[in-house]
Amino acid sequence: MLLLLAASGVLLTACLGFWQLGRAAEKLALQAAKTAQARQTVLDGRSLGGPDVSAEQRARLVHRSMALTGQWLVQHTIYLENRQMNGKPGFFVLTPMRLEETGVVVLVQRGWVQRVFSDRTALPPIETPQGTVQVQGHLAPWPSRLYDFGGVESGVIRQNLDLQAFRQEIGLQLLELTLLQSGQASEGLLREWPVVASGVEKHHGYAFQWFGLSALIALLYVWFQIVQPRRRPKSA
Repeated sequence: MLLLLAASGVLLTACLGFWQLGRAAEKLALQAAKTAQARQTVLDGRSLGGPDVSAEQRARLVHRSMALTGQWLVQHTIYLENRQMNGKPGFFVLTPMRLEETGVVVLVQRGWVQRVFSDRTALPPIETPQGTVQVQGHLAPWPSRLYDFGGVESGVIRQNLDLQAFRQEIGLQLLELTLLQSGQASEGLLREWPVVASGVEKHHGYAFQWFGLSALIALLYVWFQIVQPRRRPKSA
């Protein structure tokens, strides 16, 4: 009975260790795919297609480097609050851009600006060039959500930005992807975007713990069920 329990414990914990190694390998492969995407040829706005192109087709372009040419729709600029850069709280500034080649509208995550702490409603000064401009960056998913208390947000300063609600609000068919603008600080904005950790170290740590527990179960069984009984003095 003890042998069966010990063998089951060793097998289960070892399987969990290998499962964690598999998760780590998956994340490494995903990170390698992202890096490979980013190193490919820079695309222009025409590669995004028009409204007839499906979201699934555009999803294949996520993380690709792009150079978009168009006009800022500055009246629809949004400041996402409680965003950090280099450990400082501030805003991510988002402005839609109408592409010159196709006329479609893409939301550009233009950069970060520090908030005015003395006035929560104050908008830090930034510059938005008029006319046709070109911005470079890489395609990214819609901005991630932070915790909120529900409800529909409005105004220039917001905690989150819902794609469907924002589409209805501005009356434009925004693409479901965004451009994460790159380059040196300009227009009052920083672009030192945080690198998302792959989490591989965490999975390796969990795997080490499971393999260690597996070895411990095996050693305890061998010690108490095999070694110790043989060390006991035999009765006369």
